[in-house]
Amino acid sequence: MTEKPWLAQYPPEIPHTLDYEHIPVQEYLTRAYRKFPTKVAIHFMGRDVSYKELYESSLKFANYLQSIGIQKGDRVAIMLPNCPQGVIGYYGALYAGAIVVQTNPLYTEREIAYQMKDSGAKVILTMDILFPRVTKVLKETDLENIIVTGIKDYLPFPKNLVYPFIQKKQYGFSVKVEHRGINHLFPEIMKVGKAEAINMDFDFEEDIALLQYTGGTTGFPKGVMLTHKNLVTNTTMCTVWNYKCKEGEETILGVLPFFHVYGMTTVLIFSVMLGNRMVLLPKFDVETALKTIDNQKPTIFPGAPTIYIGLLNHPDIQKYDLSSIGACLSGSAPLPLEVQEKFEKITGGRLVEGYGLTETSPVTHANLIYTEERIKGSVGIPWPDTEAAIFAVDSTTPLPFGEIGEIAVKGPQVMKGYWNRPEDTEMTMRDGWFLTGDLGYMDESGYFYVVDRKKDLIIAGGYNIYPRDVEEVLYEHPAIQECVVAGVPDPYRGETVKAFIVVKEGATVTEEELNTFCREHLAAFKVPRIYEFRAELPKTAVGKILRRTLIDEEKEKQKQTVPS
Repeated sequence: MTEKPWLAQYPPEIPHTLDYEHIPVQEYLTRAYRKFPTKVAIHFMGRDVSYKELYESSLKFANYLQSIGIQKGDRVAIMLPNCPQGVIGYYGALYAGAIVVQTNPLYTEREIAYQMKDSGAKVILTMDILFPRVTKVLKETDLENIIVTGIKDYLPFPKNLVYPFIQKKQYGFSVKVEHRGINHLFPEIMKVGKAEAINMDFDFEEDIALLQYTGGTTGFPKGVMLTHKNLVTNTTMCTVWNYKCKEGEETILGVLPFFHVYGMTTVLIFSVMLGNRMVLLPKFDVETALKTIDNQKPTIFPGAPTIYIGLLNHPDIQKYDLSSIGACLSGSAPLPLEVQEKFEKITGGRLVEGYGLTETSPVTHANLIYTEERIKGSVGIPWPDTEAAIFAVDSTTPLPFGEIGEIAVKGPQVMKGYWNRPEDTEMTMRDGWFLTGDLGYMDESGYFYVVDRKKDLIIAGGYNIYPRDVEEVLYEHPAIQECVVAGVPDPYRGETVKAFIVVKEGATVTEEELNTFCREHLAAFKVPRIYEFRAELPKTAVGKILRRTLIDEEKEKQKQTVPS
């Protein structure tokens, strides 16, 4: 494992080790402003924001935060969809010396209260439509100030006048917030804020830039402490991996939410680091995304399998020109080969699968973008300065090539630890290695393969079954749009394999047909015993299918059917 066989796969354009600039994340915005002041930094629903406006607005926000008491190390929460205010708030909070706490705008009151209390956030920047939700949990948190904005604040005329009526029709109510007391209006901050640079010392190695909360699918979400070093090094790795990306000339499609670290690194920081243009979509809608690609001509499109699947299955996809897309990095879930090949054929660009976790800022592995070779089923090779190994489960003993064990990684992008959870940090960090909780193996060329989460392993009748093996086969069936496989309780086998299926529009398939298909491609013990057809599958905001939610639903069903 110490021989790093993956280095032999690197093309000459990618160095094995990198030189990192020891500067805080926000300094890249300062540089982009100085180099490209008039260049468009953000395109949002018809409105352009230049790097000059983005820089000055971020400084206004930073100075305003300091005026209401924010000091270095204080936490500032941002609960917004992708919009200019989210970018301004992010860089503004960092300029002020604060730690950003990204918060999903879909969170319930209970989830908001938990994250605000756990992080100790003092300020939250949120949407007008979400304001009532925040105020209801205010007493359960340490929040001292609420900053409110709306989508209309960055819409061009006359969209900004029409949007409030659309919003009221969509949500059934409108919100009026006054700029006084603990409530602050974002447009007013932009009017009164001072665009003055803030001099502050930053420790590149130790200072936390971001508290990014884990998904919470296996218990309470944990705040992952990501330092300026973590975010800068991982984004620098991204720029080197995508070595054909040209400074100041690319357009990045920002459909991945910034409240997920994947979208933050590959769009929010990556774009600014290279002085490129980001096109933001506040939510993923298939038709809107297709129209945006057709009109705005993005060249780089980070996404997730469900996003690409959604686009490919739109009945009118051929009406849109997607040929501007040159490079796509897919993450958050396994990328079916059929999806990869079909998307590349339609766009003419390259779509490759990567791998990472919130705790690693997030990317650790990816397939090579610009080589012709295809490694089926692999998440790729480690990025520069990233070491990876396969350990025997619950040990740090390296396993030979081809043997399944737990994937462990080491590199400058690995988190500082979990916020106020030293025991959890100690459990996942061992001898400098971060234990991912994912099962996989490495081949002799250094390519890694994720088999499944340790917690997702199905043990049926004594056999170990990896859901991904079954899902890959199901995705080969022409009628299946999406699927997820899970182990559900079984009184005889302990667990049994169940497949949750979404069928493509206009297609039909029966349980018997799927059973026959699977038996042709899988060992008998891996074949699903139960099939459930659904209109859609539960997902995270970034498009990752929530397998654990389906398992919990199944357990609840079984409880209700047990005689009392």
